[in-house]
Amino acid sequence: MTETQHAATPTTPSAAPTAPTAPTAPTGERADLLEALAHHRGFLRLTTRDLTDEQAGRRTTAGELCLGGLIKHVTSVERSWGDFIEHGPEVLGDWNNMTEADWQRRADEFRMLPGETLAGVLETYEDMARRTDELVVTVPDLDRSQPLPPAPWHEPGTRWSVRRVLLHIIGETAQHAGHADIVRESLDGAKSMG
Repeated sequence: MTETQHAATPTTPSAAPTAPTAPTAPTGERADLLEALAHHRGFLRLTTRDLTDEQAGRRTTAGELCLGGLIKHVTSVERSWGDFIEHGPEVLGDWNNMTEADWQRRADEFRMLPGETLAGVLETYEDMARRTDELVVTVPDLDRSQPLPPAPWHEPGTRWSVRRVLLHIIGETAQHAGHADIVRESLDGAKSMG
């Protein structure tokens, strides 16, 4: 068929391409959850304003924490728990049987590694935030629950709903935003508030 013949061929409405539908804006509880998470993400990101890569990787307290590492860790938290919501407890693994390599990977979440940049860490965090936000909007039921994987801090048989997982992500983000504020203030006196 020539281009002219193809153009002249009538199409029926059912054959016309349809645009993908975008998720609707969240309302109610989902909007509240996303607003709380965005609030704490904002404070966490604020602690990195105007920093160099070297400053973002610097430890300023007696602990192991640095600002870039905290952003990496919170990104990992969102990734892991989002995977749990979508794919089940198996994706989180068995904390009771972690290897030395597993523990090293976890420790590396809390530091800026050679070649990592603050801009790259923040970009990855933004990408993960978009994924989590989309999940909150599209997951069919916030009450759907799954068993938690084995871990020393999980009571055997405990189940978490999607809602409970999201509250955990919000809590982790808020806690680490507070850690980041202390690290930043120790770095150069800058504060998120006050």
